[in-house]
Amino acid sequence: MIQSIPLKKLVPSPRNVRKVSDATADAQLKADIAARGLLQNLVVRKATRGKFEVEAGGRRLAALHSLAEDAAIPTTHEVTCLVIEGDECEVREASLAENFQRLAMNPADEAQAFAAIIEAGATTEDVARRFGLTVRFVEGRLRLASLAPCVFEALVEGAITLDMAKAYGAVSDTERQAHVFAELQDAWYQVTPDTIRRMVLDATVRGSDPRAILVGREAYLQAGGRIERELFDDDASESWVDIALLEGLAQKKMEEAASVKARELGLAWVRPTLGAYVCHDLIEGLSRLSAEPAPLNEAEAEELSILEADYDREAAVLEDEDSSEEEVARAEEQLARIDRAMRALNDRPPVLAEDLKEEAGAFLVLSRGGEPTLVPQYYTASEVAQSDEGIIEAVEDGGDASSKPATYSQRLLDELAMQRRDVLAVHLANDPGLALDVMIFTLADADGHDWRAKKALTISGPAASGPVSGFEAKDAPASAALAEFTGSLDESWRAGASEVERFVAFRGLPDEARSLWLGFVVARTLIASLNTDGERGRPLHDALGSLLEIEMAHWWRPTAANFFDRVPKARILEAFDAVGGPELVSRYAGSKKADLASAAERIFSGEFIGEADVKAQALAWVPAVMRFGTLKGEAAENEETSGQPEDASDQLTEKAA
Repeated sequence: MIQSIPLKKLVPSPRNVRKVSDATADAQLKADIAARGLLQNLVVRKATRGKFEVEAGGRRLAALHSLAEDAAIPTTHEVTCLVIEGDECEVREASLAENFQRLAMNPADEAQAFAAIIEAGATTEDVARRFGLTVRFVEGRLRLASLAPCVFEALVEGAITLDMAKAYGAVSDTERQAHVFAELQDAWYQVTPDTIRRMVLDATVRGSDPRAILVGREAYLQAGGRIERELFDDDASESWVDIALLEGLAQKKMEEAASVKARELGLAWVRPTLGAYVCHDLIEGLSRLSAEPAPLNEAEAEELSILEADYDREAAVLEDEDSSEEEVARAEEQLARIDRAMRALNDRPPVLAEDLKEEAGAFLVLSRGGEPTLVPQYYTASEVAQSDEGIIEAVEDGGDASSKPATYSQRLLDELAMQRRDVLAVHLANDPGLALDVMIFTLADADGHDWRAKKALTISGPAASGPVSGFEAKDAPASAALAEFTGSLDESWRAGASEVERFVAFRGLPDEARSLWLGFVVARTLIASLNTDGERGRPLHDALGSLLEIEMAHWWRPTAANFFDRVPKARILEAFDAVGGPELVSRYAGSKKADLASAAERIFSGEFIGEADVKAQALAWVPAVMRFGTLKGEAAENEETSGQPEDASDQLTEKAA
């Protein structure tokens, strides 16, 4: 029986089968009810004291109660309900039937519906507000409605996926969309969104295109391909017209090359792609396999052992306070040469264990030179996790280009990089807005990034490991702040027995609590880096540090233990010159190394008797490699102590103090 019942008499039923909801979908439902009212009645059952329990329609009831709390509707608002009777089993079946027998709308249907509303005079903002959606979502569906008719019809029929439809929409030229759609109807190879996107964006292909180089001019012409050539065109600049044919020929050659490579390496599979990188779609559902570099042979191992001994010997020269300037300069040159030789020996392709090859595979990409190239990373469909371990490499100081390289030992550089990483991490963790931008950008940029390029974040999720195992910066403000931040996280959701339960509990946390987790999971992926042009440099980190206005001097101070005992005497005197000039240098130039390091610790902590401006500069000084956002061409002496930023960094600085 249909009956109108006041909202205040409706209560949720404990028998409602839907236990898990979606906050975004709930917000959309609330916006829809606010705009048009309740379009579908609730299913209720009489309870005690004049109340009615809602057996089906719990989300609608929650939306109505929320609107009442906002004073958008009164608590006496009449709600249309279907009152049912029966035992508990029948009631549960009614609840299940309403929730189970639902079908999500086809994106094409959504597109047509939104377009019709817009044509009737509404704006995209109106549609987004009425349905509780984002303007971007509505605009995306409207772009689908403007696809070429043949493409749109294929989306309606399910012949193409939503991602493929979006790929056709990469250009607004519907004739181009229709042309590419027709060309791909008879394609014998698998058509992917990347294939479609390449074809709609390229009306023709230059002879210098990697696909053209791979196939070859003669093979393309023999297959019936057409070439258009202007008066001054050469083989590289001429236009190849039949892109679908070229894609098919190129795909065939890549598949042949992949088959050969799989046999050579004994892999279960090698998948080819005409892209220059392995995009996220290709590795979805796969796990990386652990693979160690090819082992050194006896001669190479002996050579590496000699190089390591030479490296230690030259590094000792840098640590010796009695080393002359000439000896230090020679040692620096030798260390750079030795480091290059060691990297040449250690930089070798990974070798997969024989017992893993039966299930393992890799990807074959098309290089810019038109060569099929195997990506040196192996995958499997089984759940095997693998984290990337970076190679420890020496770096050069990122100071004045005219200055000599920094005379820092490898161990010191590694420790400094990890401490600098923690300073950036605690700031990024406390700025969830920026952390979200970093995460989204990194994930999106990975699809168009060269796989050989260095990474700034391990955004896939696991915490980045440092180059020094077991190292911990004792009494460091950043480490303490990170520990405090981590301890403040709401971990109540971890109590869930299953992954689904934990996920639901996590989504139930307040916005602020989830924001803290966002900052944490992004910040912990930061790679240890330094302000340098060398292998340790990560320009993105310096850009982030500049955006966050990090005052490194507030977070890290050089001491005898963490810095001055670890660098040559000449470097300490250079630091003295940067803050106090020749007068300060002459005062300590005759000191022994140990005494000089102790004096430096006092000076750069401000615990000495001296002029106010010298103290201020000493308290603001940090080595060039530890700074954030410093232009590589700046000289160390040009550092200026800026005022404290009026944002979250103020609070962090107060904690550090």
